[in-house]
Amino acid sequence: MTNSLNDIRHAKSMIFIGSNATEAHPVSMQHILHGKEVNNAPIIVVDPRYTKLAAKATEFVRIRPGSDAAFIMGLINEVIANGWQDKEFIQNRVSGYEEMAEVAKQYTPEVVEDITGIPAEQTKRVARILAQNRPTSLTWCMGGTQHHIGSSITRTFCILQLVLGNMGKSGGGTNIFRGHDNVQGATDMCVLADSLPGYYGLSEGAWKHWCRVWDVDYDYIVGRFPDKEWMGKKGFSLARWYEGVLGEEELETPTLVKAMIQWGCGSNSNSQYNRVVKALNKLELLVIVDPFPTIAAAVTKTDNVYLLPSASQYETSGSVTSTSRQIQWRYKVVDPVYDSKDDYEIMSLLVNKLGFADEFYKNIKEVPEDITREINKGTLTIGYNGQTPERIKMHMENWHTFDIDDLQAKGGPCDGDYYGMPWPCWTDEHPGTPILYDISKPVAEGGLPFRNRFGLEKTYDSSGRTENQLAADGVYNPGSEIEGGYPEFKDVVPGTNWKTDLTQETLKTAIKRGMAPFGNARARCVVWNFPDQVPIHREPLHSPRPDLIEKYPTYEDQPNHYRVMTRYKSEQKPELVKEFPYVLTTGRMVEHMGGGAETRSSKYLSELQPEMYAEINPRLANNLGIRKDDMVVIESPEGSKIKVKAFITPRVDDKTIFLPYHFAGTLMGESYLKDYPEGHEPYVVGDPGNTVTNYGYDIITQIQATKDGLCKVTRA
Repeated sequence: MTNSLNDIRHAKSMIFIGSNATEAHPVSMQHILHGKEVNNAPIIVVDPRYTKLAAKATEFVRIRPGSDAAFIMGLINEVIANGWQDKEFIQNRVSGYEEMAEVAKQYTPEVVEDITGIPAEQTKRVARILAQNRPTSLTWCMGGTQHHIGSSITRTFCILQLVLGNMGKSGGGTNIFRGHDNVQGATDMCVLADSLPGYYGLSEGAWKHWCRVWDVDYDYIVGRFPDKEWMGKKGFSLARWYEGVLGEEELETPTLVKAMIQWGCGSNSNSQYNRVVKALNKLELLVIVDPFPTIAAAVTKTDNVYLLPSASQYETSGSVTSTSRQIQWRYKVVDPVYDSKDDYEIMSLLVNKLGFADEFYKNIKEVPEDITREINKGTLTIGYNGQTPERIKMHMENWHTFDIDDLQAKGGPCDGDYYGMPWPCWTDEHPGTPILYDISKPVAEGGLPFRNRFGLEKTYDSSGRTENQLAADGVYNPGSEIEGGYPEFKDVVPGTNWKTDLTQETLKTAIKRGMAPFGNARARCVVWNFPDQVPIHREPLHSPRPDLIEKYPTYEDQPNHYRVMTRYKSEQKPELVKEFPYVLTTGRMVEHMGGGAETRSSKYLSELQPEMYAEINPRLANNLGIRKDDMVVIESPEGSKIKVKAFITPRVDDKTIFLPYHFAGTLMGESYLKDYPEGHEPYVVGDPGNTVTNYGYDIITQIQATKDGLCKVTRA
């Protein structure tokens, strides 16, 4: 998130795509509506459903699920065709523009209409609104990411903002609204299968960096692996861990997965949930750490299942990062009740039992403060250096001194700081960076250029053109010693760069010189190490438009993609739509969250949303003989089924079925209530929507594709 929730108040227009803020992020609505009412900012909502947010929209754009990239590239083409692009911004701060613009040309309003279902005139109208009302705040959520081309889709959002010159400005930016209170923090830590913390990757240098942070001998860490070679290999992704258990796909792994710890993870959030259940029952050991017994505990019939009751967020303390990149200190309200323990204690008991507590806790004496200090020390890539526990607590104790419009403290102990010291916060004197890539203020005061990552020049494959990757002359933050582009800082401390210098001397030297440690470069429209160097539309794997599959083909199958074969071309079968004619998409409800274990165990929330349902358009319902509150069976091409109640509504069109994804407790009609520990049954049960979400995973991240599958619907 480049800006903040509060900063949306300054937008002159807003576009939400794959985001339903009213349901998923209701707190943000105070800022969104402020922008609408005070700035008279038009709101554009792009969604397959008419949501509560759409009810507030100036323009509701109903889009076919999975066609977001085509629509945004169409907007980009329309902006360029009319000369509405920010030419100065592009010339000075953007690379690969010409190559991107050439690709965008194919997405005329008429082509966009064919792919997306959006009328050509509406595409033109939206482009005009955005061009005439700048800066625009652009927001997305999982509706943008959970596709097999999710990486391309989200890149189009960024490119649109670059073309319009909306980056690095108050009221602009690309803003990803996160779900739970520390999803952004988990993202920043990079709890992923292909990297060490902070996006350092899995190279030998990355391992040695973290060994220095942990003060642990590198050879000791090497010895924890069966072979050094495996230190550099990706693990199984969260979306497909179960493949490592089942062994039904082509795998790269020395052995199948035999044991699993699910820590604060709702397994019903996984697609292919029927296969998840199969894997759970094949494990030799399952440990569940959660405040509530999750559905994984109920559906797993083997004996070796252990429930470790963890404390809730009200029974523990520590640092968390909000969706706005603001770091906050959560104070414990009450001690853990009954037999529950906080996560720190559970972790301590585990590592002691496993025999490596001395190494694990070598520099952690004060919990949780020293954990935050270790993050401060190691994650230089993110700029988590200056957010010490002392500073975070000081911000929490002085809320009243921060301005609601720009989030800067006006006087008091935090004077000049931005609330929560949004990263990068380079040193313990840096105020934080409220708006990423803002070159209007000095780096020492929260300004920031675009990062230099991939050399000084690039020759593009498509055009043969060579381009300087550094920012143009005259483009720099006030006070910079170099008045133009410059590379990242290296060898200030010999043998280190800004990402590995634990003394922070490199960071301090850069700030003293008025410069960003990571350089001053151009933002890239072309990413040459991605399968699609410029984002393009590719038809969903399970497409309702078989006539478009050949024109907009998917990728070739990818062997050993996060250790498992991932099908693309072989999965895309044009004939599927004959038997499964409706588009299946999923989303959030305001009353429940995530996997739903906590909210479905709340009597009051359960009264508000007591059962699982499927949204079905009245015309489709009438054609299928389905009436309000009928039970219906929804079936996926993979053969999985769920039985849910029909909710007849024009929110969706007559080609689309919508499912919320928070429910669990039954599986294809079979109740698991009796399998919960006595007295801990949730108030609400239902078939998980992810049982019928289709096969599909992003080509870069392997995030699951839950927004654009196919299904069939019959009356139960």
